[in-house]
Amino acid sequence: MKLKKLSACFLVVLMLISVLPVKAAALSDTEVKAPSAVLMESQTGKILYEKNSHEKRPCASITKVMTLLLIMEALDSGKIKLTDMVSTSEHAASMGGSDIWLKPGETMSVDDMLKATVVASANDAAVALAEYVSGSEDEFLQQMNQKAKNLGMKDTVFKNCNGLDEDGHVTSAYDVALMSRELIKHTKIFDYTKIWMENIRDGKTQLVNTNKLLKTYKGITGLKTGTTGKAGSCMTATAERDNVKLISVVLGAADTKTRFSAASALLDYGFANWSVTTPAVPQEAAKPVPVLNGMSDTVETTAETDGSILVPKGKAGEIKYSVSFQPEITAPVTKGQVVGKITCKLGDEVVKEYNICAKNSVSQITFGSAFRLLAKYLLKML
Repeated sequence: MKLKKLSACFLVVLMLISVLPVKAAALSDTEVKAPSAVLMESQTGKILYEKNSHEKRPCASITKVMTLLLIMEALDSGKIKLTDMVSTSEHAASMGGSDIWLKPGETMSVDDMLKATVVASANDAAVALAEYVSGSEDEFLQQMNQKAKNLGMKDTVFKNCNGLDEDGHVTSAYDVALMSRELIKHTKIFDYTKIWMENIRDGKTQLVNTNKLLKTYKGITGLKTGTTGKAGSCMTATAERDNVKLISVVLGAADTKTRFSAASALLDYGFANWSVTTPAVPQEAAKPVPVLNGMSDTVETTAETDGSILVPKGKAGEIKYSVSFQPEITAPVTKGQVVGKITCKLGDEVVKEYNICAKNSVSQITFGSAFRLLAKYLLKML
């Protein structure tokens, strides 16, 4: 009998364990074998893991993320086109490190130069593109550093556009995540970062992607690797699964194998523990709100709920939504004016807030407008 009772108790314990929630284990710094790292969810910008994230370090060819960002902006604005032919200067041809051996005066399309820069991390192609966009690398550098300031990259100073070791050329894992997030807003870049092998120069030059995760990691979409003597092995990796979009940054790893392993560990942690959900808009968020001293007593509203909410896996159903409006809205009211907000909470934490805005304008009532309104009313009564 005792054995039967013990067996029954054991089964009950197993059943209880199976229904209890399992708390995700935090990622330890020892699992990320690099001196500096960051994991960011790109849609929300939320940092999911960081290790010495603001430590200033050389970043090798990760520099090219900013170079590519400015080039993509030039393409989007129409300043340059993919079919434009770029002529190689003496300066661009003189770059060392990884390159495609451009010769002074050699011409190549922007499209092929981009392939060389992204896939093969070609330093000479990066400089040639920078000169084509801005006239000189020095001018392009000024734009790189200004863009870094605009993005809030407080740990970064660029001294060149390709990442070759140079005193004072530094960034941080956090800043790399910021510029990577900005670059991938230009989704055209994925046409290049997902290339494994490509031929240019009429098939005479073969490019092989330096990002080996393209062959081994599910959902990988990019982004850039880099290695120099001072920087060590670096990487910013982007990947997407089930609408979760992650940016994994590793700086200063001991070797390429360690860099890929660390980047993968970060991505694994993110995908295992986080999910993205679409916000539910409470009905009361769409109701008209009263307007004082207006030509209309109320104004229609609309909720700006574009975007996503990042939550721990399995917690999306626990989000609570609350709606609040300004205590008093006085005319004039302009279209798009913020009149309230939707607050999304998970437990005690506010995970997202959305604005509720006026759907149309409401002008202020005046003596003249009131008189015209009264006259219009009286005419209808006749």
